[in-house]
Amino acid sequence: MNDGTNRGAPMTAYRRPLPAHSEPTNLADLLERVLDKGIVIAGDITLALATIDILTIKVRLLIASVDKAQEMGINWWQSDPFLSSKTKELEDERDQLLGRIRRLEARLGVESDEAKELDATARDEVGDASEPEGGR
Repeated sequence: MNDGTNRGAPMTAYRRPLPAHSEPTNLADLLERVLDKGIVIAGDITLALATIDILTIKVRLLIASVDKAQEMGINWWQSDPFLSSKTKELEDERDQLLGRIRRLEARLGVESDEAKELDATARDEVGDASEPEGGR
C-alpha cells in the first residue's frame, strides 16, 4: 500500500530535489538583472566583391535601464526630436550661437573652418540650405 510517502524507497530522478544554486529564474528577475547590469551585442557585417569592401554595417545593441545608460554617458533620447520636447529649444540655441559666431568672424574679417563645418551641419540637419541668417 502506498500512502504517498516514499519511505525506504529509492528516489527517482524526477523526484530528486534541485541543487540550491540553480533556483528557477522567472522572466521578471532575468529582465531586472539585464536592465540593472546592461548587455551589449555587437557585430559587423561586410559585403565585399573580391577584395573590395562594398558595404559595411556595424550593429551595436545596448539593452539597459535609463539610469544605467545615463550612468554610462548615453543620453541620445534627450535630444531626439521624436522623443524630447527640448529639441526645438536646443536647435534654436545652436542657431543663435552660430549666428553670433558668424557676426564675430565678420567683424574680424575671418571665417574659421569649424564655423563653416558647423554651418554646413546645421543646414543639413534642417534640410534647407537657403535659410536666412537670423540675428540680433
